Amino acid sequence: MTILTNATAAAAPAVADDQRLNRLLLRKLMPLLIVVYVMSFLDRTNIALAKASMGIDLGLSAAAYGLGAGLFFLTYALAEVPSNLIMHRVGARFWITRIMITWGLLSAGMAFVQGETSFYIMRLLLGVAEAGLFPGVMLYLTYWFDREQRARATGYFLLGVCLANILSGPLGGALLELDGLLGWHGWQWLFVIEGLPAVALAYVVWKKLPDGPASAPWLSAADARDIEQRLNAEKALAPQQSRLSQMFADKQIWLAIAVYFAHQITIYTVIFFLPGIIGTYAALTPLQIGLLTSVPWIAAAIGAATLPRLATSPGRCRTLLFFGLLTMAAGLLLASLSNSFIGLIGFSLTALMLFVVQSIIFVFPSSRLSGNALAAGLAFVTTCGLLGGFVGPSVMGLIEQTTGNTRNGLWLIAALLVLAALISTRLRQGQEP
Repeated sequence: MTILTNATAAAAPAVADDQRLNRLLLRKLMPLLIVVYVMSFLDRTNIALAKASMGIDLGLSAAAYGLGAGLFFLTYALAEVPSNLIMHRVGARFWITRIMITWGLLSAGMAFVQGETSFYIMRLLLGVAEAGLFPGVMLYLTYWFDREQRARATGYFLLGVCLANILSGPLGGALLELDGLLGWHGWQWLFVIEGLPAVALAYVVWKKLPDGPASAPWLSAADARDIEQRLNAEKALAPQQSRLSQMFADKQIWLAIAVYFAHQITIYTVIFFLPGIIGTYAALTPLQIGLLTSVPWIAAAIGAATLPRLATSPGRCRTLLFFGLLTMAAGLLLASLSNSFIGLIGFSLTALMLFVVQSIIFVFPSSRLSGNALAAGLAFVTTCGLLGGFVGPSVMGLIEQTTGNTRNGLWLIAALLVLAALISTRLRQGQEP
């Protein structure tokens, strides 16, 4: 009993110190990363609010809009792996700064599209410019947090998506009402005013974001050493694959991709088509549509801020994934059956689990890879998953044009989510057989 008591007493300071370090890392790193992601999502998804007015002013059909929305993800996905490998070599601070400058300028440049062709080209270029941000941050978090804390940190990071979508509705609706000011359409003001701040924020990233614990001015040398020792000890307990050939041969990577693919189809279908679906509920102004569009993202923020912290073991990760995906499917089914504000409740139910699921998915591949394979693997999972960001809006646009009702496509996505839930039960982390 004395031995156990002494061991417990000796371990208590170490646990307290780990908790102190984790709180410090979350406080110092996450606010800036969250703001970066807010900007990112404002700039990649503001065409959802611009859809109706751009369609009238430029003559874009529903199918052309869906294709243009999806083309972003095609080039984004193709550039993910090389972008992450470059970041692994040159450092997060430089590469994320570069990403922000190029995407901010191109997003503002969307104000000058003239028709379908220029719309497609700008969306393709924007995808290349922003490629690597999300998998880059997923890689960056592995430099600071162990597996037990990584899902929580990822959940906080994904709050950026929630905040962006909460803000984008009212902000975008207000900017659209600038229509006619100085001879510009409202959607042109939307792109310029939401695009240029990303360039300014890039300067803050360059000044404030450390490449790793050793270069963080707010960490003592002892704290930086403790973080690196903790991460190295975790790697030693669960030997990881460092060669790209091993990554491609690991069936767990492909299972994670399958789940992420269904997830990405869902999230970008909701992002790009939610404003239009809400617009069918009643005679609403752009500002009213924007305000109602923010409701599901408030639910998403609640989920991202509270539930990922429960994913502290492989079993809990699988349980949260399984029930999270089923909850998302149930919400879409409810939304598809109701052409009223009850449908908004369904979308909110789906949104509640969107970033709970996403924050956990990446724990599985990151637990099985290291070195270049980790950088490439996280980007590869994102690449394949983001093809869902191309497929979802494109298919939904075709369904809307063919049937006259966007909600018909929600049944198909709900079925994919149920299949993904079943696949998630087979996922394993590095130390599991």
